[in-house]
Amino acid sequence: ALSGGMIPASVVLADDEIMMTIKPGEHGSTYGGNPLASKVAITSLQVLKEEQMAENAAAMGELLREELKKINSLHIAMVRGKGLLNAIVIDHRNNEAAWELCLALKENGLLAKPTHGDKIRFAPPLIINKEQIMECVEILRTSLSVLD
Repeated sequence: ALSGGMIPASVVLADDEIMMTIKPGEHGSTYGGNPLASKVAITSLQVLKEEQMAENAAAMGELLREELKKINSLHIAMVRGKGLLNAIVIDHRNNEAAWELCLALKENGLLAKPTHGDKIRFAPPLIINKEQIMECVEILRTSLSVLD
């Protein structure tokens, strides 16, 4: 979240061609123009840039996908994602397998979200490092035993 979920803030980005079609007074929002939210959003974007979080997300996301693909499990049908928003597709006769795996992951120290029945979403923070990625992958590798 742009404000860490603490202040209602959102942004709209578009090029001039699109933005110039909106005339003053034609568009507004409930929280639009809030000076505190605006300052929080600007500061958040500065931190993202200064701490190179986008670059870290790209690098750590690539590492995560590479390591997930190395897991030798018949139950992982696919690894997909971009940046740090990633998912695995579970191949199992039990329709609740993804949910059961998420419960095992939680018990082993990793939170993940089952999505659309057979997918498990991984969305770690932008500041995650290599050691933490490797720990997550190891927790997944260990937790997969619940599907055997």
